[in-house]
Amino acid sequence: MDRTQKKEWIGALHETFGDAGLVVVAHYKGLTVAEMTDLRVKMRAAGASFKVTKNRLTKLALQGTAYESIADLFVGPTAIATSADPVAAAKVAADFAKANDKLKILGGSLGGQALDVDGVKALATLPSLDELRGKLIGMISTPATRIAGVLQAPGGQVARVLGAYAKKDEAA
Repeated sequence: MDRTQKKEWIGALHETFGDAGLVVVAHYKGLTVAEMTDLRVKMRAAGASFKVTKNRLTKLALQGTAYESIADLFVGPTAIATSADPVAAAKVAADFAKANDKLKILGGSLGGQALDVDGVKALATLPSLDELRGKLIGMISTPATRIAGVLQAPGGQVARVLGAYAKKDEAA
């Protein structure tokens, strides 16, 4: 990698950190190409990304971002998982780390707040942004359906009473 490529890579990574809501740092030593590809596919499906990084260049890219506090995690063979959603990258990384012990989560940062391994795992247990939106919509729409049901009930009762009188008159 020559000097101009390094500057471009640092600039692109700096922009990635600027757009990210969450950054998770992990060691990937021992993962096969197939396992890395599987992890990247899962990350992409969740709206996140997974990149193998060069530590020195990543530390340079971290300067001036909210994630400067995690610079000390970049030692050894590291990779980063980033996502705009504050839960997606942590959820996929934690699930993959449970199934494959070669991926070791070192920590991360949520909008400038440094997280240790337990913090990332706790974040992974939270529902995603889309799940929270779905629950909120469900809570908002439930009272509306109940109101509609209550308003329809008196009309149905009147119709049943009239139907009962009509049957009674026919029988007589």
